[in-house]
Amino acid sequence: MSHPPLSPNSKTADRILVVDDSPDNVLLVTTILEEEGYETSTAESGYSALEAIEQSPPDLVLLDIMMPGMDGYEVTRRLRSNADLPFIPILLITAHDRPSVVQGLDVGADDFIRKPVEIDELLARVRSLLRLKHSVDERDEIARQREDFVSRLTHDLRTPLVAADRMLGLLGQGALGAVTPEMQEAFDTMQRSNENLLKMVNTLLEVYRYEAARKRLTFTEVNLLQLIEELCAELEPMAQAQAIDLKIDDRYLSPENGFAETNIRGDRLELWRLFTNLIGNAIKFTEAGSVEITLKPESGAIAIAVEDTGPGIEPAEQANLFERFRSGNHKRSGSGLGLHLCRRIAEAHSGTIAVRSQVGKGSVFTVTLPILN
Repeated sequence: MSHPPLSPNSKTADRILVVDDSPDNVLLVTTILEEEGYETSTAESGYSALEAIEQSPPDLVLLDIMMPGMDGYEVTRRLRSNADLPFIPILLITAHDRPSVVQGLDVGADDFIRKPVEIDELLARVRSLLRLKHSVDERDEIARQREDFVSRLTHDLRTPLVAADRMLGLLGQGALGAVTPEMQEAFDTMQRSNENLLKMVNTLLEVYRYEAARKRLTFTEVNLLQLIEELCAELEPMAQAQAIDLKIDDRYLSPENGFAETNIRGDRLELWRLFTNLIGNAIKFTEAGSVEITLKPESGAIAIAVEDTGPGIEPAEQANLFERFRSGNHKRSGSGLGLHLCRRIAEAHSGTIAVRSQVGKGSVFTVTLPILN
């Protein structure tokens, strides 16, 4: 007997589930595999196969297409639609012609082998699919380690940044002695830089929480108009400092239009983060003119448009503006994470975000969210 094939990150042999309603076929295939040192288990129907896979996912599934009750196509489709399962290669066993193979590959199988099974071909295809399995597992593990690293790094960075922010505030208040105008200017500059870095770290942490599926949202009933009004009141000093006219247009929200309510189901903190980013950016990038937030009814939804009179965005930049680390070419562009996070938040609320912009005229960012029925 050959030495048992081992998974790269495990001391145990690769586990293969053989699914076939014919005892003779099962005996033949398992005997071949066990002679090579693989660990095998069996299932005689599609239903029992799905149950076994959910309880203990194998490294590979050998699946007969023709079975009573639930055929191999349906088993494959259900496995591929189950997002909670790791990647499991599926090797279809068929006695039929090319059309059945095409159908199997289309629903998510990775390879096929025809009956009667030839030993060398079976083992070669098994080895090939297990190499694929190990490669995908290693890639996913590297991705998990990277996400854990970024998450821990951002957590660790926040502590000294918060401490530095508080210390700079105390120094500026004269906690260690009189503060000259020159010293105050230096403290203010350092504090602004520290706050910007802290915002970047917080944004990076939030992005990776979404991408690692670790973000937990608390959905309640949220009045969007009220949220926008409160947010604009908070950002008004920033707009006044730049002589920007910040205004809300809610004229479309009236009983006459059949749309007097602006309530949605959402996480208020995340929606606050979304619109703070969009409105804050609009104010920051607008050197003169106005920033206007318009709320309009749509079919089963509400559209919130943030329009500015800023420099606008080049057409080539607009297509990738919501991707990670895709900041614009504007002289005050940030890390390229803020708009990506906005998209993540909108999508988490079953909504969308889009941009329309003209260089020299300004930009309009529109978030569309479903309303309460």
